Amino acid sequence: MNQTRGRISAAVIALALAPHVGRPAATDEHAGHAADLAVPAEKLGTVRFAVSGPSALQADFNRAVALLHSFQYEEAEKAFAALALANPDLGMPYWGIAMCNYHPIWGPTTRDDFERGGAAAARAAQLAAPTQRERDYILAVGRYYADSDRLDAATRRTAYEQAMDKLHARHPDDIEGTIFYALAILGTAPPTDRTYAHQRRAADLLNGVLPLAPDHPGVAHYLIHSLDYPPLARLALPAARAYARIAPSSPHAQHMPSHIFTRLGLWEESIQSNLASREAARELMARTHPGATHFDGLHAMDYLVYAYLQIGDEAAAGQLIAQMAAVSQVDLPTFSAAYAFAAAPARYALERHQWTEAAALTVRPEWFPWQNFTWAEAVVHFARGLGAARLGDLATARQEQERLAQIRAGLVTAKGEYNWADQVEVQRRALGAWIARANCQDAEAVAELRAAADLEDSTEKHPVTPGAVLPAREQLGDLLLEIGQPARAAAEYELVLQSSPGRRNSLRGLETARHAGPG
Repeated sequence: MNQTRGRISAAVIALALAPHVGRPAATDEHAGHAADLAVPAEKLGTVRFAVSGPSALQADFNRAVALLHSFQYEEAEKAFAALALANPDLGMPYWGIAMCNYHPIWGPTTRDDFERGGAAAARAAQLAAPTQRERDYILAVGRYYADSDRLDAATRRTAYEQAMDKLHARHPDDIEGTIFYALAILGTAPPTDRTYAHQRRAADLLNGVLPLAPDHPGVAHYLIHSLDYPPLARLALPAARAYARIAPSSPHAQHMPSHIFTRLGLWEESIQSNLASREAARELMARTHPGATHFDGLHAMDYLVYAYLQIGDEAAAGQLIAQMAAVSQVDLPTFSAAYAFAAAPARYALERHQWTEAAALTVRPEWFPWQNFTWAEAVVHFARGLGAARLGDLATARQEQERLAQIRAGLVTAKGEYNWADQVEVQRRALGAWIARANCQDAEAVAELRAAADLEDSTEKHPVTPGAVLPAREQLGDLLLEIGQPARAAAEYELVLQSSPGRRNSLRGLETARHAGPG
């Protein structure tokens, strides 16, 4: 958890995790206090997570789990913490806090997240869990936080998945157990496995409970994540079109369908999805962080810029870029906010081939903690370098290429949960190709861009990205067109369109190449 989130919830979480020596047992009246956090009009979907405790606890616990399933981690953590305050002798509210700080597929667990989640997991294990099912949930989340001094994150994610496998086998009729088990499977999916075995297994589990829980936010949400890959995306359309209806109060639920719409080139649906997400984000910020922009709102804006560019509405995309530049505060400086700040202006310049505009980009906003997101900062250096190379300013282009090399070296050392190092290497090689092209070294330029394209194709895009700011294979097609090889260019554009149907620049490039003759 970052410092901003820590300040927001520190008091209530600290109280929830404090010792409760001598405090009386919870009553229905105490448990009812958690309902103060609820918003009467909110709609988050239908969750029925049976839990021991006073009857007043159940509805609030269901709400907290619904928030958790839609990755509203801050709000979910507040809700679980309130339940822990009201029910200090029960373990499951602390299980909820621990789960809010473990993000199997959303993003890396920060040190603050891990410490807070680990403390909650330990407290849950110490407190009452009257049923074997509840004890199994607490045991499972504890597996992720245990032995961090000697086990890396990947090993601990696997330990959590194995514990959830056992929970699912012991309680096969527990819908929540099946759903959280599916999420655990997604959290251990190898990013290089093109059979998508983990994703297919998760989707099978979720489809199995779908008839029993058609309005469950986790089922629709995790089906989208399970199938968010070019060969599988069309299978996710029903879930994509359902999720926003199931949880209209969640900015993330409004946005997630656009992952599938973007995969399939359904630009108008993507636009409507992200407009709704941005509005839900505004409403949430008005209640919880007045004056701030929600990170999911920024994420939606990046997807909107991408979609508007694909339909040729450059004016609408430009308006969003101006609005992002005016943002003065975010609720949480997350990785998705970092990527949106960096990628949206870069893609706006590069997809329009406005090289002077690209060369003038800077890493903004200045107040954002970019030192935590160098992989996102790399997008700006790539755009600046590419703009400079296309303008013939090779000194600047080489400086930006060297900065990309430095960032990549740091990412290789860091060995994060997603291989951003390879993504930065794609950018470094692509920029090197255009530097070679400016030096009339066309054979070297083609070889470098082909290597960049092959590397980019070998790894899936991170879920935070609507798509590469300028696909390397599309750049290869552009280069081949420039040097008089339209047939070879057409083949590259066709490959881009297989994985990114409806990409405007590749469609236009393909049309140009076909009209240019065999080359």
